[in-house]
Amino acid sequence: MDDVEAIKQLKARYFRNLDAKDWTGFRGVFTEDVVIDTTASGGNVVEGADAFVAFVRESLADTVTVHQGHMPEIALTSDTTATGVWALNDIIIWPTMRMDGYGHYAETYVKDGDEWRIESSTLTRLHTDFTMTSA
Repeated sequence: MDDVEAIKQLKARYFRNLDAKDWTGFRGVFTEDVVIDTTASGGNVVEGADAFVAFVRESLADTVTVHQGHMPEIALTSDTTATGVWALNDIIIWPTMRMDGYGHYAETYVKDGDEWRIESSTLTRLHTDFTMTSA
C-alpha cells in the first residue's frame, strides 16, 4: 500500500473508532504528543493523545455521532511526514439537541516504522446547524 492510501485509511480509522466509541482504537491513530486545535470552532487546544482521548470520551459520553471526511488533499513532505486537508461533515446528537457541522481538518502526519499517525489536527467550521429534539 502506498503512503497516501495508508494516510486515508488512518483517517478512516479515526472516524470509525470515534463514532464507535472504541477509545483504544481511537488512541492508536495519534502520536504521543499530538496537538489538537479546535479554537477556530469554539474549542481549545489539547496536547497529548491520552489527554485528547479523555476529553473526547467525556465530551461525547451521552451522544450518537456520525463523522465523515471527504476529498482528502494529502501531500507527502518527506519519507516520514505528510500534510492533509479533509472536508468534514459531522452530526452529533445529544439527548435534546442535534448538531450538523461542516468544515475542514488540516493535519500533519508522521510515519513511525510502517505506521502513519496523526501528529496535529486543526478543526475549522464553516457552518453549524442546531436542532432541538425531544428527549
